[in-house]
Amino acid sequence: MQVDKVTLLDLSIFHSEENQSVFHHINLTLTNDGREYLRYLLSNPLDSVKAIEQTQHTIQALEKMIDQYPASPSNGTVLVMEKFYESQINSYPSDTGVVSSLLYKLFNNADFSLSKFTVEHAIDFVKGMQQIVDLIGSNSPSNWLQQSAERIQQLLNRDTIQEMIQANKQKLSIGKIIQYAHFLRLRYRLAVDELIEIHGKLDAYLSLAKAGRKFQFTYPEVVESSEPCIEAEGLYHFLLDVPVSYQLGLNQQENFIFLTGANMAGKSTFIRAVGLAAYMAHIGMGVPAAKMRLSRLDGILSNIQVSDNILKGESFFFNEVQRIKKTIERISDGNKWLILIDELFKGTNQEDAVKCSTVVIEGLRKLPNALFVLSTHLYEIGHSLKHHPNIQFRYFETAVNNDQLVFSYQLKEGISNDRLGYLILKREGVVTMLENL
Repeated sequence: MQVDKVTLLDLSIFHSEENQSVFHHINLTLTNDGREYLRYLLSNPLDSVKAIEQTQHTIQALEKMIDQYPASPSNGTVLVMEKFYESQINSYPSDTGVVSSLLYKLFNNADFSLSKFTVEHAIDFVKGMQQIVDLIGSNSPSNWLQQSAERIQQLLNRDTIQEMIQANKQKLSIGKIIQYAHFLRLRYRLAVDELIEIHGKLDAYLSLAKAGRKFQFTYPEVVESSEPCIEAEGLYHFLLDVPVSYQLGLNQQENFIFLTGANMAGKSTFIRAVGLAAYMAHIGMGVPAAKMRLSRLDGILSNIQVSDNILKGESFFFNEVQRIKKTIERISDGNKWLILIDELFKGTNQEDAVKCSTVVIEGLRKLPNALFVLSTHLYEIGHSLKHHPNIQFRYFETAVNNDQLVFSYQLKEGISNDRLGYLILKREGVVTMLENL
């Protein structure tokens, strides 16, 4: 699925402020390799229903294993082994008898200490990997998990490694430590690299499973269809402390949501919730919704946080126009797209904005291959669009009680004409401050 950096930023998949980042909240990995592979997974949404379903099976299978999943290999163990291969160590003796082993330890004390420390961690490492294989078993519903377990077992099926799995690391002789270190360094390095890689991937998928349990995600049904659609019940934005749920239905016959409402009423949150759930579904993970069904999409594009560019001399409005232009160019390819636009044409005067917005909406709504969620503060545009059967009109209601705003955050059918900017200015004390200047 196609997605660009702007959309990743708009949906807060990654964010410089950790608390606003989806990655930060679902990163429950225990290793550096797991964290980096999780970052890779979140950066690369999947392109087929089969791949999505296989990933769902992997995460769901791991979710059942969370409580039994071994804590080893730990991140510290992995780092020790990686450092071992990066370090310069004097050659081990080919004879690991008592005398030669003692002499090696005597004349290479620092190297022996590192070797002993590494061997002890290596024993923890291979034992932990064996426990993972045993936990996954031979009847996993996930092909990837099954193949990973089989590969791990192949790499562990070396006589020395099996001996290490059975060994008591507290009772190793000097000769055994040197023997194991020699084997690890000269004959098992590529296997260790591969085992660490597999373990990191398992850690990343396990993190998605932990996040699914923590946030009570459900697994969506993703279907292959020539017509785009998204249906959701109980959809919410899981980064909010107290989220409000929504019901959503977009299809080729009703592919456009025209969204209005006052500032702070919930428009931006709703748009992000829709985009984020669709994106997460294409990662293969669970989504923040009670129930969700959607067609596999070819791409998601957003126009939410447009800014000006002082260095290039580009205005806010110019960048809005360029973003819309690029969006039109990309979604004219006949593929299935989800397009998210928040407050169209904020960077120009109202008369201009009305005209520009009307032209854009009239054009975009004619693309049956795309689904649109568009918010605007220009509610008057909506009345000229009501004759189009494919446009759904939704709004967030705001009430005023004793000069106080009351937001229900409930999505309703219709068009809002709330104009509450001055009330907000007054409520925040700005009007009084200005009067007292």
